[in-house]
Amino acid sequence: MAYETFIHKSFRPDTQAVIDQADTIIREYQADGYTLTLRQLYYQFVSRDLIPNKDKEYKRLGNIITDARMAGLISWDAIEDRGRGKKGWLVKEDIEEILADLPYGCASDMWADQDRYIEVWVEKDALSSVIEKAVRPFRVGYMACKGYLSASEAYRAGKRMEDAISNGKSPLVIHLGDHDPSGLDMTRDNRERLELFSWDDVEVQRIALNRDQIDEFNPPPNPTKITDSRASGYIDEHGYTSWELDALPPNALVELIKAAIEPHIDPDPWEEALKRERYHRSLLRGVRERWSDIEDLLAGGMDDEE
Repeated sequence: MAYETFIHKSFRPDTQAVIDQADTIIREYQADGYTLTLRQLYYQFVSRDLIPNKDKEYKRLGNIITDARMAGLISWDAIEDRGRGKKGWLVKEDIEEILADLPYGCASDMWADQDRYIEVWVEKDALSSVIEKAVRPFRVGYMACKGYLSASEAYRAGKRMEDAISNGKSPLVIHLGDHDPSGLDMTRDNRERLELFSWDDVEVQRIALNRDQIDEFNPPPNPTKITDSRASGYIDEHGYTSWELDALPPNALVELIKAAIEPHIDPDPWEEALKRERYHRSLLRGVRERWSDIEDLLAGGMDDEE
């Protein structure tokens, strides 16, 4: 973990207690392989009755965490900001390093001989890393919709569904979003636009956040935004309370996605794909292990050409 001190600061006992609690929660989740966003950390505080669920408390927690990181009390690796970050290219010139990774660059298309084509969509980019962890064992595509899809992205997604259908597959989009007026409506909107752009039926399965999960996990409630144009219908059905997907524990989201994908896997072609992958990786390991011989052979060939 990356602890680095940039300022020297003394904290009041109540503030230090918040820092200690935050560090404990962060370590719990990092032990399971999760890096929390500030919003997820905040909901952990609320769900444990450490702070009330109010905007000013969220802002206060954010300020405390920033000060604690600057003072070297909380790791800089502890909080994830999915919305920002440098984009660029991976540069590798070390042949040994490239060869070490070479076998793992070979991966079978596990769904090539399956009946379904599956994608997992989440409303918020802040949860992308949790979704990636969930889908990695199944090698399905995933996407952060960032609210309602743009027309361009909806069109591209529809064409992916159309391609899958033309290849004899039945497409399935697994959707996760907030339980609020727009979050619920996004599932409908996704289905309608996918069917529009694919010219066919597309199954969109909403697996979270649903009422049964609210009853099970008891996430902190929020007031429904009455300024949302869809608020009236939502309030008629669900009342004046809404809930954010971020409030569910990351491991619960992973398990929900796993349970949604696994029933669609035909084990026989899945195992065949794994066998192909193991074979191809063994060939690449052979390249890595005999690289000095291959390098000499290639160098000799280049000398002959000269």
